[in-house]
Amino acid sequence: MIELEGLTKRYGEKTAVNNLTFSVRPGIVTGFLGPNGAGKSTTMRMMLGLDNPSAGTVRIDGKHYAQLRNPLKYIGALLDAKAMHGGRSAYNHLLCLAQSNGIARSRVDEVLDTVGLTAVAKKKAKGFSLGMGQRLGIAGALLGDPKILMFDEPVNGLDPEGIHWIRNLMKSLASAGRTVFVSSHLMSEMALTADHLVVIGQGRLLADTSMADFIRENSRSYVRLRSPERERLLDVLHEAGITVVEAGNGTLEVDGHSSEELGELAGRHQLVLHELSPQQASLEEAFMQLTAESVEYHAHSEATAAPQWDTSQWDTNRKGA
Repeated sequence: MIELEGLTKRYGEKTAVNNLTFSVRPGIVTGFLGPNGAGKSTTMRMMLGLDNPSAGTVRIDGKHYAQLRNPLKYIGALLDAKAMHGGRSAYNHLLCLAQSNGIARSRVDEVLDTVGLTAVAKKKAKGFSLGMGQRLGIAGALLGDPKILMFDEPVNGLDPEGIHWIRNLMKSLASAGRTVFVSSHLMSEMALTADHLVVIGQGRLLADTSMADFIRENSRSYVRLRSPERERLLDVLHEAGITVVEAGNGTLEVDGHSSEELGELAGRHQLVLHELSPQQASLEEAFMQLTAESVEYHAHSEATAAPQWDTSQWDTNRKGA
């Protein structure tokens, strides 16, 4: 388990992480979300003792990271896939990590096989593609067979097969009772992988809840209906005291009532329905709704961001030409 209590990090007048308190529990995949500049990377670095907090504490299975002997046996992490000596082979990179943490040499071959790099084990890491480097970083995280794993953007550079593999790997690690903490900007992948979400914005905790509850609490859910007997359907709904939103193209939207309830109502009145579908926002939509006021960096389209040039001098020059 990872436990944060009042974790704070300041850089001069800038507060990157502000009084974060949450726990990352074993047995589930916990997703860590936030806009750019929210403090995710700083938080993960403090978890691993790479940055010292200005206030608060982080405990890994009840201990501070600096108190862990052979830390790779407790917690494995992928924060930067490029954090390796490019002149070393994949095998020797992992062997150095193993020897510094009291891990058996045989474990190097095991994790190389797990991540699919056995065939290139003797090749220098500097010649690896982004995806291969990512797999090597994941191998390093798995090396000590730790109970806790942290991944920052684990699918970066991976092909579709690799993305499917890492998704299933994280799920299997969690199902085996391990603690899995993953940060990613790919909402579609997070929606398929994470069971629980921790969301921060401008260094503050915004949400600490299950995936299902997060989407339900931060988005609109409704039922969409279509019928060839649209006017009669409207009458039936109004008579039942149900508020309807007309969405165009003959489509009706109803909040606060289940599809089962609406289907039974239509059935009692022998109404034909061409569509009866519950609609739920995606994780991305719910995330955008919650973090709208916490986004630090706003992009603009080129049309709106284009500079307005003063052409009066050009006209003068053209007249004199």
